[in-house]
Amino acid sequence: MVGKVIAKKVCMVGPFAVGKTSLVRRFVDSIFSDTYLTTIGVKISKKPVAVNGDQVQLMIWDIEGVDVFTELKPSYLRGASGVLLILDGTRPKSVEMAAELSNVLGEQLPGVPVVGLLNKCDLMYEWKLGESDIEGLEALGISVIKTSAKTGRNVELAFELMVNKMGLGSGVPESP
Repeated sequence: MVGKVIAKKVCMVGPFAVGKTSLVRRFVDSIFSDTYLTTIGVKISKKPVAVNGDQVQLMIWDIEGVDVFTELKPSYLRGASGVLLILDGTRPKSVEMAAELSNVLGEQLPGVPVVGLLNKCDLMYEWKLGESDIEGLEALGISVIKTSAKTGRNVELAFELMVNKMGLGSGVPESP
């Protein structure tokens, strides 16, 4: 028997082409596609998970990528309970943007947990990051998990960590 239903907004933010949409599709639908589709604006997906006898409806906001020409729109962040900051291990520029994005998130969402996902760990042989890059992210107060939307590695774990950091429970969220 499931207790109360809790809705929580989780924002996926990061530069263009780091795998935000692919991570959402892997988590919500258990699929991966090599086809690249640019997100324009925001795409909202839902996934119910059971946590400690309660039903948690994760409202996952896949927000368009940011770069030198586009910035993160504060209106997309409003009401978020957690943020997944997605970066690409094959693109050091994406990690360089993490500090800037972290500042914006800190200003717009003080006290809201941020988990960093270093995506594309299936391409570790192409990574251009060192341990110092990862330590730099952790120095910003960002927990870091290496993920792969393609293989599914650590995707469930990333959302589990986010659920826990939002104070909703411990243990693996299970689909009802």
